Amino acid sequence: MKTKTCPICATKLSGKPEEHRYRPFCSKHCAEIDLGRWLEGRYAIQGAPVDKAGADFDSDSEPDGDR
Repeated sequence: MKTKTCPICATKLSGKPEEHRYRPFCSKHCAEIDLGRWLEGRYAIQGAPVDKAGADFDSDSEPDGDR
């Protein structure tokens, strides 16, 4: 069975194995680095573009503007 490596450490070429407690990371430090990258907006989940001007809509209205 092949051991998985920490995705943060793998980018540094050290390739530490993942620690079950912090899976898929090797340590709390690497988990926090990853969280920081999400919070800074360095990672994104691909999806349809959002119209910033129309982002605020009433919960009773349709998001695409049809009434």
